[in-house]
Amino acid sequence: MQLSFPTLGLLVSLSLPTALLDRCSPHESNVALGELARERVALTATASEIIVGLPVAEGSRVQAGDVLVQLDPAIRLGNLALAKADLARAQANLDKLRDGPRAEEIAIARAEVDGARANLTEAEANFERNSILVEREAITQARMDANRAARDAARAKLEAAQARLLELETGSRPEDIAMAVATVEAARARVAVEQTHLDNLAVTATRAGVLDSLPWNLGERVTLGSPVAILLAGYRPFARVYVPEPARVKVREGDELLVSVDGLDKPLRGVVRWISVNAAFTPYYALNQEDRSRLMYLAEIDLPGAAAAALPVGMPAQAHLP
Repeated sequence: MQLSFPTLGLLVSLSLPTALLDRCSPHESNVALGELARERVALTATASEIIVGLPVAEGSRVQAGDVLVQLDPAIRLGNLALAKADLARAQANLDKLRDGPRAEEIAIARAEVDGARANLTEAEANFERNSILVEREAITQARMDANRAARDAARAKLEAAQARLLELETGSRPEDIAMAVATVEAARARVAVEQTHLDNLAVTATRAGVLDSLPWNLGERVTLGSPVAILLAGYRPFARVYVPEPARVKVREGDELLVSVDGLDKPLRGVVRWISVNAAFTPYYALNQEDRSRLMYLAEIDLPGAAAAALPVGMPAQAHLP
């Protein structure tokens, strides 16, 4: 059967992409392709404040503890000052309870007792004297009742003054001291919390590495929890590669593999530090045998040595599998 030219052209055009796909897609199970990478550490804002300092430029190498972003500390400084004032007041009250009353206070209380006792003596004398007069009907019964009330009031004032003196001489109650101690501890904890909030406004590097980017500019108000600095941790990059499914059973953590990097004449010797137990794409049980061969398992390979430390992140890399 002869085919016309349009029909033949159509068949060729339909078969050509399939042929190219079959030619380009043969899977090399002895090579894992990927790139050089570093661990990315996102440092987030601890408060919604204005950025007042960016002391380190992007691309600079930093050490753990270096300040990368400084947020406005004005409000936190005020809160810390208030917390310290509360602590000072609580500590002063505790010291007062522990030291007890001064000698002058005890002397005043004793004088008040003596005065109350003298008033009671006078009130009792008036009451006894008027008791005789009321029997002789020299004074009225109302006058007698007023004298009795004055005597009772003088006796009550004496008892109150004596109790006050006894309280001062005995000192503070253990319960009052315990409450004062608890108040001081709470105030001290509050100071520590406010100090931590203030310290957190200086966003520092948590690990040594390279400052990759600063998403916010000087003078902008950041939002709470948003990344303000991206850190590439570690002194050297590692290879993040995808291991083909047929070679997965041959690769284990701790294996040594040769890793080729574009631009290097010789491959680097690396050590597999981690390999995923799950495929990066569709799970194997949802695929047939031919499709399963296209599954990939993410792996990370350490690249020890001084040569690897100078390699830039993002360079294509391939690991040679057993």
